[in-house]
Amino acid sequence: MASKKKIIVDSLENLSKENYAKFCMVLVDRKGERRVPQSKVEKQSRLEVTNVLVSTFTEADAPAVVSELLKYIVCPEEATTLVSVQHFVDKHLLQLIQRVTNIDVILDELLDQNVLLEETYEEIRQTPGKQNKMRKIYQLALRSGDRAKNIFMDLLRQKEPYLVADLLKDH
Repeated sequence: MASKKKIIVDSLENLSKENYAKFCMVLVDRKGERRVPQSKVEKQSRLEVTNVLVSTFTEADAPAVVSELLKYIVCPEEATTLVSVQHFVDKHLLQLIQRVTNIDVILDELLDQNVLLEETYEEIRQTPGKQNKMRKIYQLALRSGDRAKNIFMDLLRQKEPYLVADLLKDH
């Protein structure tokens, strides 16, 4: 399978000159805590913009950002290609936040498997509400990359098998 970075480059190279310019414009205008300045994309090649995307959003998160922007500029075909490379956890985050029930058991396992540090574990344990705990797990542990997400996914298969099966059938 091609790397996420390669898939992003290919998606950007498939854009017309006009759509690539629109993409760069909405990238710069995108709101959020991680933003891309105009100077980083102005007159840059698609490969250079891909490098900016990966350095700004991480290789794990960049495909989702690119997909979001492609949908915004009405390039659904390219956006669909990128969504398919998203990790299961990223793709189904909203459903996982709403539906995971065995959070404390999963949290214990994440600590045991060194995905979480003790301080982070305690911070998440003290968070009120299951949905807020899931959000914290994602923000503090799973954003570290695919290895953490893969461990989390294995735990979901063990502790929430019916939820995982339900989400997979919607693929």
